[in-house]
Amino acid sequence: MSFIRPEASAAVWRWREVLVGVALAVLALWWLAGPQGLLGWIAPVLLVGAGALIMVGLQRGRFRGAGNGLGAVQVDEGQVTYFGPLTGGAVALRELSRLKLDGSLRPAHWMLEQVDGPALMIPVDAAGADALFDAFAALPGLRTERMLAQLQDTPDVAVVIWERPRPSLVDMVPRGSA
Repeated sequence: MSFIRPEASAAVWRWREVLVGVALAVLALWWLAGPQGLLGWIAPVLLVGAGALIMVGLQRGRFRGAGNGLGAVQVDEGQVTYFGPLTGGAVALRELSRLKLDGSLRPAHWMLEQVDGPALMIPVDAAGADALFDAFAALPGLRTERMLAQLQDTPDVAVVIWERPRPSLVDMVPRGSA
């Protein structure tokens, strides 16, 4: 028997990094206000770490959904796998050419497009979809704040969040050839 409502527990779990960061910041400030011994030297470092944890926690908390949608997501060694009731598939992040957020579907879906093969559609509220934050953050040039803003607004059309830069002609010329 639980004394905490499931909604409250889910909210605490969603914002867990922020809550831990705030607790560490309060501890660091308490150490700074106390006698200036060894803890007075550690407190500023702890305060900077707490601030970083709060910033990362705010981004992750905004990305996380309820996690009670259809299917399950697994991210393992650079490969995103979706196990859905009707569809599924896998995409290696190194082969990803475009990432879109399609808000025309209910719920909204992440669309992971690859050069060869069909796009992988993942509901934003699928179980384990919060692991996609780290996978997407590893994409070169991805603007995290833009992604979070689009996820918050959920447009009615598919919006390109990230696209792999195309190689220029200079990159295609073999080195050493004249």
